[in-house]
Amino acid sequence: MGIRVDIDVMLARRKMAVGELAERIGITPANLAVLKNGRAKAIRFTTLQSLCEVLDCQPGDLLVFESDDPQTEDAANAVGTTNA
Repeated sequence: MGIRVDIDVMLARRKMAVGELAERIGITPANLAVLKNGRAKAIRFTTLQSLCEVLDCQPGDLLVFESDDPQTEDAANAVGTTNA
């Protein structure tokens, strides 16, 4: 899977439209859609910084690692659970 970009989640929390976000960070709505829909292969740190500034969030709020290894996901899901 790799890295998932959760721009939709932050847009909903901030009650902001995609077009407004694109304008405020200085990229085209089409390029923002590429990021939003998971088709981007890379993101510039300046773009990530602008996203974080405009959405008032941290990079970790926008980027989520998803492992291709089911054992890694099982271990991650088990963190914080107890065997009682």
